[in-house]
Amino acid sequence: MEMRELNISELDDLLDLYSHLHDADDPLPERVAVEAVWREIQESPHFRYFGLFVNGQLVSSCTLSIMPNLTRGCRPYGVIENVVTHTDYRHQGHGSAVLRYALDYAWSKDCYKVMLLTGRKSEAVYRFYEAVGFDGQAKQAFLAKPE
Repeated sequence: MEMRELNISELDDLLDLYSHLHDADDPLPERVAVEAVWREIQESPHFRYFGLFVNGQLVSSCTLSIMPNLTRGCRPYGVIENVVTHTDYRHQGHGSAVLRYALDYAWSKDCYKVMLLTGRKSEAVYRFYEAVGFDGQAKQAFLAKPE
């Protein structure tokens, strides 16, 4: 098992893993646009994509955005998104491990908090995130989307 940041050459591995994230998703734009977004992500100091590999295969991943901040002593905060584990590797601790890795990274960058939202309405999912250290009762989330 190996845990590390994803590199620019691993875009296809990540996109393959994302097929295990949602039952259906918006179609991707043309390849050149996808690669431009991935390059922008890779070049930014604010975004980190972490992956857990088993026998060289990417089986779990999450995204951490570190946001500069003018409150809390100018300490940044983190936002975790796109937590996913390949369906063949679930319930083996891989998702927890990649989340703990992302949290450790955030703490090393002096983040004063890390937030995570989930659209899943499942007690098992809530228990999973709480077991990693997230408090589901600490704040109320609101979400806006374009009409």
